[in-house]
Amino acid sequence: MSQLQEKIKAIAKDQAQDIIAHRRHLHSNPELSFEEFKTAVYVAKELTAMGLQPHEGVAGTGVVTLIEGRNPEKRIIALRADMDALPILEANEVPYKSTVPGVMHACGHDVHTSSLLGTARILNLLKDEFEGTVKLVFQPAEEKAPGGASLMIKEGVLENPKPASMIGQHVAPNIPVGKIGFREGMYMASTDELYLTVKGKGGHAAAPHQLVDPVLMASHIIVALQQIISRNRNPANPAVLSFGRFIADGVTNVIPNEVTIQGTWRCMDEEWREDGLRKMKKLAEGIAESMGGSCVFDIVKGYPFLKNHPALTQRIRTAATEYMGTENVVDLDLWMAGEDFAFYSQVVDSCFYRLGTRNEARGIISGVHTPTFDIDESALEISTGLMSWLAVSELGF
Repeated sequence: MSQLQEKIKAIAKDQAQDIIAHRRHLHSNPELSFEEFKTAVYVAKELTAMGLQPHEGVAGTGVVTLIEGRNPEKRIIALRADMDALPILEANEVPYKSTVPGVMHACGHDVHTSSLLGTARILNLLKDEFEGTVKLVFQPAEEKAPGGASLMIKEGVLENPKPASMIGQHVAPNIPVGKIGFREGMYMASTDELYLTVKGKGGHAAAPHQLVDPVLMASHIIVALQQIISRNRNPANPAVLSFGRFIADGVTNVIPNEVTIQGTWRCMDEEWREDGLRKMKKLAEGIAESMGGSCVFDIVKGYPFLKNHPALTQRIRTAATEYMGTENVVDLDLWMAGEDFAFYSQVVDSCFYRLGTRNEARGIISGVHTPTFDIDESALEISTGLMSWLAVSELGF
């Protein structure tokens, strides 16, 4: 173990309770996407207390700051944390339970933000012991399209100075605390939202011959759209098409005039993503027309697929193994969830890894986006020290 790694681990241990306090404050005071006003103020205040100069108001509520080591222009990297919560009513009975009804940090962004604050403190204390510059990006609105990452990029977060690479982490409730996971290349899926309105002519259910039944049309459309995957997709390109909302607002003896459907389209190839959307729209409209009705097929484009730069990820994994030990670094499977860190990965060499937070002995097993999600907070000491070591390893010391 190098002398610098020993220092990082010592500081991470010393500040662990402070970082837990940050996490609990943020967890108790969650804010939804594009509404992270108090969170941004809190982050900026903490960075200022470290002697840093945060730039506030990026993409609305984003906060960016720099930590300059020796020869600050030699190499620049960026570290990212997202700050927003989800519209979920927390079911946990813990001292730091959300105080905002119906809003909860159910995806671990409180962990990401507090962790990056801890990483900032470590790197700032050790800035004379590494070369280059670290750009810290506290990002809003990961959970809501068009995604805070895309807006921060438009406002120049990857310029002035321009990072050579970007590193991010995400909690992993399926990985035991004390372990971390990596995957090179394709990792997470693109995400598009589908909104269909199938229109016909409603009326009395006892006289279907006098109607144009949109319920039947919509049912045919949902079944047929699955054929886009089963009969058009190259098996090498993973894809998921799911519909979670189907509203035919009639009753037992009344067929409505229209049916609304909402779904999600996820894949890991941008060409197939666009081709699939074209095929779905054409098929849905054609089925409705052939049955005497119509279909309005609206697409809300979401995030691109997330790709981990192979060479960068190999270097980061090697550094993580040095810090954590070989037995604590695991391989990740493809994950069909979406993440707006993908926008960074399409522009700059990027590595997005997973931080284990599971503790079965303590009953900490719930998945993200659930009302009982929580973490083993010992992960925070690991995350702050690890990200600091990854940063200095990438920069040089």
